[in-house]
Parts: sequence; structure tokens; C-alpha cells
Amino acid sequence: MAAITCFGEILLRMTAPGRELLLQKPHLDVYVAGAEANVGVGLANLGHEVKMVSRLPGNALGQAAVDALRRHGVDVAGIARTPGRMGLYFLTQGAGLRASEIFYDRQDSSFARAGPGDFDWDGLLQDVDLLHLSGITPALGPRSAEAAVEAAEAAAQRGIPISFDGNYRAQLWESWDSDPKDILTRLVSKARILFGNHRDISLLLGETFSGEGADRRREAAEAAFGAFPNLAMIASTARHVEDADRHRIAARIDTPDGIAQTEEVLVAGIVDRIGAGDAFAAGVLHGIRTGRDLDWTVRSGLALTCLKHSLPGDFSLFGPEEIEAYMAGGLDVRR
Repeated sequence: MAAITCFGEILLRMTAPGRELLLQKPHLDVYVAGAEANVGVGLANLGHEVKMVSRLPGNALGQAAVDALRRHGVDVAGIARTPGRMGLYFLTQGAGLRASEIFYDRQDSSFARAGPGDFDWDGLLQDVDLLHLSGITPALGPRSAEAAVEAAEAAAQRGIPISFDGNYRAQLWESWDSDPKDILTRLVSKARILFGNHRDISLLLGETFSGEGADRRREAAEAAFGAFPNLAMIASTARHVEDADRHRIAARIDTPDGIAQTEEVLVAGIVDRIGAGDAFAAGVLHGIRTGRDLDWTVRSGLALTCLKHSLPGDFSLFGPEEIEAYMAGGLDVRR
């Protein structure tokens, strides 16, 4: 099997320790992060060959990010070291009825400076059979948007399937004179797999879906399959937040021919929810690439997203055996 290429910005995440507010004490925990890199690390830990395409500054921060991905088995040859700064984001973890909060500091980063023509897709897509993108890259600015479109077009021209995670980030889109509907439509039109829900599809199609729960999701999925002929699968989660420590999560996959749906699972004692959506994407892609049926694949995605809530940081560090153990049930110590 050929490699998966993930294209996007690699960041440093700065987190207040424990459940404190930012700089409540003059200390921050630092993790390497980034939506596409999170998916890549998750897949590499599941045994898949993964290549990361990005740009990082040629300093100690950029090197730390490269080293982190390499340590988890990701091929980093496609990460260029270029002028600019390291992209950052800051997280305050929620507690009780206080929600988590994120803000970004990634303007003029090495990756955000890049645009169309700056990536050698002839070389970067050799021996690749899937390109993974997300809606975060085009949200960074007009050059990043065109770079994302160029990547999708390069893959499409070579017959390489694309998986696309909507990952709508209002803070980023609203920071410039953007047209997210137009740009995201250009990208989703090339995608075979979409990670997103009825809200993402409403943005793309300019429609409101009036059903409730599963009916609304199916109505949106059928509209998306009609609008985007290349699209073969839509994978999504539904999350109900009781408080910062207790979430109820279910997952589903829609195809033109049917639905695979899990039961809702209570995830309690949450350590860190950030990166759980990327873990879901990795779990679903793992099922697809190992030839599993839709029922196993959607349960794999749910397993990995639930397990991710138990780890600090953005990366999912679980292997196939942890997915199998989760599916088998039983929470006592495994000896």
C-alpha cells in the first residue's frame, strides 16, 4: 500500500497547566499540534505509511516540531524549512461549566507565507494513494487558500483520492476578507471522503436542513452526494456536552447507499478533548485502508476519538491493539 500525504500547518500548542487560566501562574505546557499532523501521527501509530507536507521555520522551534513527527513514524522529508515564524495557538482547558477556549497566533508563520507554486506536487505526490487536507489551511489567508486548492487539483489530476475535514474555524476565516463557501466548495468538489456534519454541508450548499438528529444528517448527506459527484463517504460525530468532564459521543458514516451508525457513548473523566476529531478521522481512514466494512470502520473512528480524550496533547498515540481492546470492552487493568 502506498503512503498517505497530509498537508497543513504544524503548530505549537501553549496550554495553561491543569485547569488554570492562561498565565494564572507564569507557566505553559507545550505540545506539537496541527489538525493534519494530528491525523498523520494517528495513522502512523496505527501502522500506516504517512508523509507530512508543510513549512516550518529553520530554528529550534521548527526542529522540535520535525523531531516530534519523526519520533512518531511520520516521513518528514516534505517539510521545508523557510523564513517566517512558528505558528502558535493557546488553549485554556475548561472545567465544570466553564468551556475551553482557544485563540490563535499564526499570522506570518512560515506555512502561512506559502502559496501556490511553492510546493513541488510532482515529487510530493509520488507513491501516494491518499491526500488528506482540512478547512484550516484555506482559512489562514488568500495564499494559503490557493495553496490548498492547488494541492487538491494536483491530486485530482493524478487520480489520487482526497479526504477532507471541514474543520471550520470562524476566528481564522473572519480575520481576512474571505469567502469560505466558495473556497470550501472548490475543495470538497475534489474530495472522495468528507469529515463533516450537517452544519458543514449547510455552509457549502446554502441550505438549512429541517429534520431532527439522524434524519437531518441523512437529509444533509443526500444533498451533499447530489451536489458533489466525487463524494463517496461522509463521516461525522455527534457530541453532547454535559460538562467539561462528561461528553456523550456517537459516530456515523453516510454513503450514497446507506448508513453505519454507532450507539452513543458516555466519555467521562476527560483529560483533553482537543484533537479528538482528528483521531476520529485517523480511525475511519484506518478502517478504510485495512479493508474493513463500514460498521467496523465507524466503530474504529469512535474508538479512537474516545480514547484520545484520555491523553494530554493533540496527538492520538494508540495502536491497532488499543482499538481492538476498546471494541472488546472491559475497563479493568489488562495484565
